[in-house]
Amino acid sequence: MSVSARQTAFSALMRVETAQSYSNITLDSELEKSGSSPRDRSFAAKLFYGVLENRLLLDYNVAVRSDRSLKEIDTGVMVLLRLGLYQLFFADSVPARAAVNETVALCRSNGLGNASGFVNGILRSAANDMQLRLPDPKKSRTKYLSIKYSCPEKIVSLWRKSYGDEITLGVLSSLAERPPLCVRVNTLKITAEGLRVSLEQSGVIAEPHKAVKDCLMLSGTGAIEALPQFREGLFHVQDSASQLCCALLDPQEGDSLLDMCSAPGGKSFTCAELMKGKGNITALDLYSARLGLVKNGAERLGIDIISTRACDASGFDGAVRADRVLCDVPCSGLGIIRRKPELRYKSDLGLEGLPELQYKILCNASRFVKSGGRLLYSTCTLNPDENEKNAERFLGEHEDYIPVPLTLPEGIERGKDERENMLTLFPHINGTDGFFISLFQRK
Repeated sequence: MSVSARQTAFSALMRVETAQSYSNITLDSELEKSGSSPRDRSFAAKLFYGVLENRLLLDYNVAVRSDRSLKEIDTGVMVLLRLGLYQLFFADSVPARAAVNETVALCRSNGLGNASGFVNGILRSAANDMQLRLPDPKKSRTKYLSIKYSCPEKIVSLWRKSYGDEITLGVLSSLAERPPLCVRVNTLKITAEGLRVSLEQSGVIAEPHKAVKDCLMLSGTGAIEALPQFREGLFHVQDSASQLCCALLDPQEGDSLLDMCSAPGGKSFTCAELMKGKGNITALDLYSARLGLVKNGAERLGIDIISTRACDASGFDGAVRADRVLCDVPCSGLGIIRRKPELRYKSDLGLEGLPELQYKILCNASRFVKSGGRLLYSTCTLNPDENEKNAERFLGEHEDYIPVPLTLPEGIERGKDERENMLTLFPHINGTDGFFISLFQRK
């Protein structure tokens, strides 16, 4: 028997809430178990991501209608209230009566029947006035933006202070958008035009990226892994920001390259393709299991110049000297919230501790660059402490390195004033993930 879309969404949301699991993996798992129709799967996904992307706003609308504090409300009951309110305020195709009644029914079927009266009361109150409540922006603009865009005040405050209100509003507005599905063409096997034509013959719409060479934006794919072009290793999935990062490092045919934090391997794959499959790449990662993703991906793509090694990048001490070193460090992930909406609700984003770890990895990486070689530092976050401050500190403390001005392709715009060897990518300006890139050269 198939599971209803609402039940699937509830089960997935509970797993994210209680186990802090990744949203995409969790939803895929629950959808697989549900045995539901494509239509129900689509509705479940809409509910699941809709609740995650609007959680703080939904919670605020519970709080203003409840005589209990949010801390007093059971986790499962809160998830159900979010589901019900999301359907009332955002799911136009769902009648208000269905939003209320079906949510109350979920209470009973999930062992929360004693809370059904409370849930019914909150939802009926919302259904009667249909007013999505927001805090007064005159009292606190940061709180207002936090609730409206469901982004914690700490992050909103950080962005307002770092980038100003205009960029902050742009980034916040982008959080609920579906990010483009970008793939990197495996130029060792096929051209971008050849892959575009092949994909369209399979019913997939493929458009060349406006700024990044050999990058295609796909729509109508269905399950990516099921496409024959994927199985044949003609492409790998990678956001355009990461592809641009590799292009700016500019590895050459026959180079040696060290990828300090490589898994799941996308940047190593792109660099291998830019190197025309000639040279060698050493891919490091802390976890052997994650290096398995690198090995499997390289095999599927037909790349044979990548070797892997499990180690801590901050303490790696191998006998390696490379023409290019890629240092894409672990970060708080504030640039990929629209891909992983659960990130914004993590109790500890690492904003305090991560910059020092990142800097340690960058300094260690610099030891392995050949004379005249290049070192690229990057993150997928929007936080100056993890980005430009680390890059500026590195230049100040390493006299044997100089900044390398970045030559940006047409179509990529800077959103802020910054040094020529640095680039901060904002989702609402370039359509990429939020990303930071800085390039150095050893004297």
